[in-house]
Amino acid sequence: MKWTSLVKLSIFEIPFLLKSSHSLPMRKFIPLLFSFTLLNAQEPADKKAAEAPKKKEFTLTDSVTIDGKKIDYRATASTIVLKTADDKDRASIFSVSYERMGQKDRSKRPVMFAFNGGPGSSAVWLHLGALGPKIVPTSTDGTQTLPPPASVIPNEHSILDLVDLVFIDPVSTGYSRVEKDGKASEFHGVREDVQSVGDFIRRWTTENDRWASPKYLLGESYGGIRASGLADHLQQEYGMNLNGVVLLSSLIDFRTLRASQGDDLTNSIFLPAMTGTAHHHGKITGDRDALVEEARAFAFGPYAQALLKGAEISDEEKNAIAAKLATFTGLPSDLFLELNLRISSNRFRKELLRKEGKVLGRFDARTAWPVIDSSENYAGYDPSYSVVYGAFATAMNDYLSRSLKWEGHHPYKILTSDVRPWNWGPKNSIVNMSSQLQSAMRNNPDLRVLVMAGYTDLATPPANMQHSLSHLFGIPKERRDAIEFTWYDAGHMFYLNEPDLIKMRADLVKFLTAK
Repeated sequence: MKWTSLVKLSIFEIPFLLKSSHSLPMRKFIPLLFSFTLLNAQEPADKKAAEAPKKKEFTLTDSVTIDGKKIDYRATASTIVLKTADDKDRASIFSVSYERMGQKDRSKRPVMFAFNGGPGSSAVWLHLGALGPKIVPTSTDGTQTLPPPASVIPNEHSILDLVDLVFIDPVSTGYSRVEKDGKASEFHGVREDVQSVGDFIRRWTTENDRWASPKYLLGESYGGIRASGLADHLQQEYGMNLNGVVLLSSLIDFRTLRASQGDDLTNSIFLPAMTGTAHHHGKITGDRDALVEEARAFAFGPYAQALLKGAEISDEEKNAIAAKLATFTGLPSDLFLELNLRISSNRFRKELLRKEGKVLGRFDARTAWPVIDSSENYAGYDPSYSVVYGAFATAMNDYLSRSLKWEGHHPYKILTSDVRPWNWGPKNSIVNMSSQLQSAMRNNPDLRVLVMAGYTDLATPPANMQHSLSHLFGIPKERRDAIEFTWYDAGHMFYLNEPDLIKMRADLVKFLTAK
């Protein structure tokens, strides 16, 4: 019998081997038995290691032309497994990163971590809609669908020429999953989400030797909550100071969006966006930017004062306010009188083009599609979401499987409810990340913030960020100069509108190259 054959025997076969006339001399066998025993004792650990999730990674090299220059890059689809303190597997987070090739000192090149919101959204929208070297084609203005199936094309408006990109899918979105030693509740919550995404950023930065790189965050929608929390968390937990945070169609205080009886803030917040939308659809005329600013001044001045009076408002004042609201929205003053001067965005989306038999989009109120039920007073669906969902889902799955060669039996979750229930924090409290953002800005004097907002966004209307940022009393007055605000013609995902995509790149280039 060969020595190599012996190590394949089970421990139960060895006694029979000793009795065999073909057995090895005992002096030769005992050392082998000792070695075999050690091998066998090690087997459970080896088996466990084999069963544990391993980092999965696929790469490709490609090029894209940006600003007239050919940019060679490496794309990497991978998972990083988050660990417990005793090295058990908690969750695997999927990401796609893009690194420009041919850099003399990669450690000094800027890197941007980008994510969407939800909570429950993957990073597909920013990834294939705006920032990455590949993009999903849409109609020129982004309000209509193109014939399916969709597939990606080169994105000449990417910012990969200036900064490396990492698109993060938080746990339970995209291909990210809770692992066997983790629990969903450890990731599905405001604080839990910040901690897990922060852990991923730390790990990615370490494993890719990027601690010396300038670092940026870009969060869209609920991603603004995440980015604000991360800016403070990364500094406090790891000493990772950021260079910049981009808040795209974001929010940091949910009170600005959640109406409740006796709290009328949301009515003031939504009015300027309704004005921008009414102007787009020709219901009011004049200089749009001036009208929106006038509506905002009215919303937080006379309108807010009138709302505070509740039922005690006089008929004279109520009629005057209703008439003014009509001039800012194109809706009849009688409707505002009927609704006690308070109209929800959902009702507005149904009313503005009621006579035309159309309903407006929530994410982008420029989008107007046929109404479902004319007898209802509310929108019923969001045509602006219908524009993008099928196209982005198909294009992302095709790109991951055909180009990046990613294989797996789990579906890629574009937008999922699997993150529910979401832990919003202490009971009887509304999520507000203002203190975290101002803490990050106060403790890091070099941190800059860029706020991007669309005129026709009825999901996170721009006035919410204007209100929240104006209430950051915890930073020195001079630090307010580090906060920039820029506007776009379209809505929540304004980058689907080609002129806005071009402007977005220009704004990011200016932000990233500022000294």
